Amino acid sequence: MKNYIEVIVKAGASLTLASAPAGFQPWLLADLARAAFAKDARAVFIAPDDLAAHQLLDAAHFFAPEVETLYVPAWDSLPYDRASPSLRVAAERVAGLAGLMRPVKTPQLVATTVNALIQRTLLPERLGKLSARIAPGERIDRDALAEMLVANGYVRTDTVMDAGEFAVRGGILDLFPAGGDHALRLDFFGDEIETLRLFDPASQMTSGTSAGFDLLPVSEALLSVDSIHRFRRGYVDLFGATATSDPLYQAVSDGRRLAGMENWLPLFEDGLGTVFDYLGAADIIVRDEGTSLAAEQRFAAIDDYHGNRVSAMTREPGSYRPLPPDALYLTKAEWDVMQEARRVHLATHFARPDEDAVLDLGVTAARDFAPERAAQANIYEAVGTHVAALHKSGHRVVLASYTEGSRDRLHTLLADHGFGPLHIVENWQEALGAAKGGGAAMAVLPIDHGFTTGEVALVSEQDMFGDRMVRRVKRARKADAFMDQISMMTPGDLVVHADHGIGRYEGLTTIEVGRSPHDCVHLTYAGGDKLYVPVENMDVLSRYGSDSEGVALDKLGGASWQARKARMKERIREIANELLKVAAERATRPGKVFEAEASTFGAFVDRFPYAETDDQLRAVDDVVADLAAGKPMDRLIVGDVGFGKTEVALRAAFVGAMAGHQVAVVCPTTLLARQHAQNFRERFDGLPVKIGHLSRLVPAGEAAQTRAGLADGSVDIVVGTHALLSKNINFKRLRLVIVDEEQRFGVIHKERLKQLKSDVHVLTLTATPIPRTLQMAMSGLRDMSIIATPPVDRLAVRTYVMPWDEVVVREALLREHYRGGQSFFVTPRIADIPEIEEFLRSHVPEVKFIVAHGQMGSTEVEERMSAFYDKRYDVLVSTTIIESGLDIPSANTLVVHRADMFGLAQLYQIRGRVGRSKTRAYAYLTTPANHMITETATKRLQVLSNLDTLGAGFQLAAQDLDIRGAGNLLGDEQSGHIREIGFELYQDMLEEAMLAARADAAGLDRPREAFSPQIAVDAPILIPESYVGDLNLRMALYRRLNDIDEVAGVEPFAAELIDRFGKLPDEVSNLLKVIEIKLHCKAANIEKLEAGPKGALIAFHAGSFPKPGKLIEFVQKNAQVARLRPDHKLFIGRDWPSPAARLQGGLNVARAMGKLAG
Repeated sequence: MKNYIEVIVKAGASLTLASAPAGFQPWLLADLARAAFAKDARAVFIAPDDLAAHQLLDAAHFFAPEVETLYVPAWDSLPYDRASPSLRVAAERVAGLAGLMRPVKTPQLVATTVNALIQRTLLPERLGKLSARIAPGERIDRDALAEMLVANGYVRTDTVMDAGEFAVRGGILDLFPAGGDHALRLDFFGDEIETLRLFDPASQMTSGTSAGFDLLPVSEALLSVDSIHRFRRGYVDLFGATATSDPLYQAVSDGRRLAGMENWLPLFEDGLGTVFDYLGAADIIVRDEGTSLAAEQRFAAIDDYHGNRVSAMTREPGSYRPLPPDALYLTKAEWDVMQEARRVHLATHFARPDEDAVLDLGVTAARDFAPERAAQANIYEAVGTHVAALHKSGHRVVLASYTEGSRDRLHTLLADHGFGPLHIVENWQEALGAAKGGGAAMAVLPIDHGFTTGEVALVSEQDMFGDRMVRRVKRARKADAFMDQISMMTPGDLVVHADHGIGRYEGLTTIEVGRSPHDCVHLTYAGGDKLYVPVENMDVLSRYGSDSEGVALDKLGGASWQARKARMKERIREIANELLKVAAERATRPGKVFEAEASTFGAFVDRFPYAETDDQLRAVDDVVADLAAGKPMDRLIVGDVGFGKTEVALRAAFVGAMAGHQVAVVCPTTLLARQHAQNFRERFDGLPVKIGHLSRLVPAGEAAQTRAGLADGSVDIVVGTHALLSKNINFKRLRLVIVDEEQRFGVIHKERLKQLKSDVHVLTLTATPIPRTLQMAMSGLRDMSIIATPPVDRLAVRTYVMPWDEVVVREALLREHYRGGQSFFVTPRIADIPEIEEFLRSHVPEVKFIVAHGQMGSTEVEERMSAFYDKRYDVLVSTTIIESGLDIPSANTLVVHRADMFGLAQLYQIRGRVGRSKTRAYAYLTTPANHMITETATKRLQVLSNLDTLGAGFQLAAQDLDIRGAGNLLGDEQSGHIREIGFELYQDMLEEAMLAARADAAGLDRPREAFSPQIAVDAPILIPESYVGDLNLRMALYRRLNDIDEVAGVEPFAAELIDRFGKLPDEVSNLLKVIEIKLHCKAANIEKLEAGPKGALIAFHAGSFPKPGKLIEFVQKNAQVARLRPDHKLFIGRDWPSPAARLQGGLNVARAMGKLAG
């Protein structure tokens, strides 16, 4: 290989590198990077798209761990788009370009894409001047720095979560710089940076210090005074004086960023360069052969989008004035000249005839085992035979898997088939050494296809098993930070007070208590009565839930609330006892033992084209263990839409069918049944298992055959709707029932299921999440597996939030249509549908659309959805997607009309409908074109567009669970109960009842009833606005304070506050002390503690103390100061002249009482 490298390094003109398959390219480029480093240069790879670029960089690390990698992406918006590129991508592009300006200190490999090179950018000398050094001791005015950040494309937020954001709080400035792995916290003293700390955006806690960094812009379109001046002059020169009323012109003149303004980048600058300007003369540049087609398509797309904008402008003058294509993009001629001038080598997979400029590398693609897969032959034997043949011909063999899990599975299965020796290795050098002595080296290497050179053969997982989905590990992002925003109560929401019932939340108010300010939550009740709840007692409040229309407020001091609550308590107690009884009965019955045979099960698992998530694997292990345990399984698999519950069901069905038993899969709708039947047939193809399908959509003849097959035992697995539960169906040896989307079955069907359940194994799947606390209380009653991690990051859904724009929506629908896919068009109101139909008919006549909404009969909806599923239509226009469990992989574009009218969890659910396959999915959340939308709606949409990783969805859906009603664990009357007392309170009461019932059953003491101790101290207790400016953030902090359930949690919370917001003011220290007093009071069953100048008065909850004997002893010992009054209150005399003394004294008393009770 060495001599190829030398030839390429010394080449004076462009070469064609023939016989260089894609799997070989990472190795080739890693070696080129090493060779280029000797000349102070770097290797550059031009990929056809960002996926190929990332795959090459990920794999290059395996071949050469010491090589530094850089990535220069293109914007992830379309040419002439209304949306800006996402902050992260814009920041990554600038950081990549800045990286190219630094001297090369280690071997360096740069990956970029055709689109990134075709797009013009800032000149290197311009970018060089924009970098500012930030380090401790540097003097810079904090406000001037904030202005500079805005001009450089940073976005000001309340809490920094992602690249390109910054937040200012008092003397602290948080920022997440372009291209950095960490966010930074700058602590100012006057106008000097005192300290510079790194922090983790997920937890907001500092994780170390930084010696300094270079601050780069996060956008190429800068809003400095000069660039605004240039833009205004250029815009008027191009489009005339009438253009000054355009929203874009006005926004930029005011120094405001407008979505999509980057498309006018040439007007902000005196001149633009290209990425090639950043590359050195000695750099070795190689492009993949797919780049020719990618460039052609890009040029066509640029012309096409430009043409559409021009024709739209003639219809609606001034709506969008596009620049000519050559202003922001290279022309085709410039692109060709550039490639020639820069000696760009072409790497092609194919052999080429011998010519001067052709260098044949003699590498071939790895053998593909497609013939064996098609013939249903044993893949592992075929792989083993192939490996042995390669050894004979003197090759070292490396087998590449995508994940450690799949490598371990392959290792086990090959060893079972008698092949070896097999060596587990971590990098290329190790692999070559291990494979020298025979057998095969097994590595984790993310490439799609392997290769064979004269000495080495690499076979990938995809070569062996066919299509695979590879997961790119992304920066983990905690969902809690989003949860804080979503669980926020907004004024006007209904809340439930544990003692006073349903009231309306009006906001946070500071009122004088005694002579000191105290933050309280302001509620109004029926008749305009007001109630102020101190922030430290916020735990008595819970959200009512989203379905609050037509709910009456309670009257303060009225009896109806207490009566309702007592009635509910009784019912909930009965439910809890009923659940316990069912669980106890089940535990005593024997069930059939199903054993999974390791080798056949492993081979079945290998047909799954994705990498399983940890939760999924855990759920599968739980189910397989249950089936082998010898008692009837009753397991519930809970997971968000698309989290891979079906795969768990498939594996359970496999174990059941291979053990010689019948399996029934019951679905709530004919459409889902049909989809599952298709899925099951594909996965069981070629196995000795017969699959039947029963539902309305099945022809009568086929249905009769299936029924007969179930009765005589020839059908092994049957998939169908609740028709399977009817009396006229007889099973010969039914031993496993799988129920999908259980929450959508009616009462009668549930009863029929219960009868079936007596001695068969039951596996239930549901997409409705169950709150964490409830799971704890339910544990052991119904076995539960939670799949909370999202599946393989197929490709995150690219989400655009934008005003309604006919051109963009037309483009989106047509792009999906021409790539052979389908689209969803969702609207919140049925009344808007005619308008949308008119738009589609007049603006997008090329596509066929069909309408479905909730006012149609269920059969009609099902038929229409069926037609869409069969691809007879391109676009489905509907109100919130009707079929919640339906998976349509070919639908990958979603347009939401009036997105501002949806709740966050609803939008998340809707968006989860697209992006379920290998193609990139797009979601367009449109808002009214000329209206302002409310601040909360803007915030919601912003959160969603940033939430491009899935995982948060589970918590998100759990938070907004009330949208869909809680998981129907407990029977159908539950939803009525929730309406009476609100969702969160219902959940808490159920949890308490479960714990009490279990304690009774085990003969233990019941847990004490929950209450919130009141602490009365005349001292300022609040988080001042000067300390935390944002109201929502203050509320979130109050809420978290109330969630602290042990004294040890107060100190870390204080540390976090100091870390994020600076030194604690006295009022906040007081608040933390009050929370600590409250926690001690809970332990000592104290309902109220009043601390005054003369001492403390203590009232016990329900008039009792956990250890009365110890309390009497305490009072007798301290008779001078302690006195038990006839009303069972305890008075402790003390001299506490100041508020600080009262707080400290109150804390000491509470602590002592807590110790007595402990």
